[in-house]
Amino acid sequence: MPTPSIPSFNTSRARAYVFRLPLFTRAVVAIIVATWLLSLQQLWDVRAWGALVPDKTGMATLYRTNTFPFIHLNIFHAILNILALTPLLERFESEHGTLTSLALFFGPFATVPALLYVGLERFVYGGNTVVMGASVWVFLLLGVEAIHTYRTNPHFRISSYDIPTWTTPMIVMLCVAALVPGSSFLGHLCGLVVGYAFGLGYIKFLAPPEKILRYIEGKLNLLGRLPHYVSVDQKTYGRFGILPSSGNSGSSSAGPAVAMGMVGSGQRLGP
Repeated sequence: MPTPSIPSFNTSRARAYVFRLPLFTRAVVAIIVATWLLSLQQLWDVRAWGALVPDKTGMATLYRTNTFPFIHLNIFHAILNILALTPLLERFESEHGTLTSLALFFGPFATVPALLYVGLERFVYGGNTVVMGASVWVFLLLGVEAIHTYRTNPHFRISSYDIPTWTTPMIVMLCVAALVPGSSFLGHLCGLVVGYAFGLGYIKFLAPPEKILRYIEGKLNLLGRLPHYVSVDQKTYGRFGILPSSGNSGSSSAGPAVAMGMVGSGQRLGP
């Protein structure tokens, strides 16, 4: 009787995938790790400084709308969010370019979900729940991916029911809310709404014009100077010469699997 084979973790493929990560994705992971390391010291409370606190978010503290995705409760929270975010962010950067990703994730992809959360939390629910963590971006990117998938594969079948594929992130979000005590359902929902809006094209005007990005790339020769840089024309990662492709097995197959695995056991945005 043949012995069943046990799937093993392929370290060489994992290492190749990590070495192939584009520039902005690497930078985001590095900032998350650096922020966690900085939070270990006792002289300065990084979480109190950078977390999204509704009643402390005003004109003088708008920086919180950009810092909260990088700050995490503990090492496990940070690792799980990194595992979920990395394949999704790598795919997004490969499709849209490094400069576009930089402008969006340090701009509207952080501030719009944050301001939406602050408005709902303060003026609708009357609460002041603190949130932090990159899972807001995980659900945002899941929303973008769900819309893309829906356009090519509108339904998936469970038993005799046809379920719209765009609802997949909502199902995941509900599972997280049910299985992870204290998780920020409202924070995840705000990220998901922005992801849906971007995927449907309603807020694509927030992305910088490609003509300007091409001018900056050419003027600074970013494609030749920066390793793993993805041009706005999506033709190459830069001087390493790795071609981005939506059909890349390391990107497309690993992305949803890792993302879903993390989200199902993830941590809340806030304490």
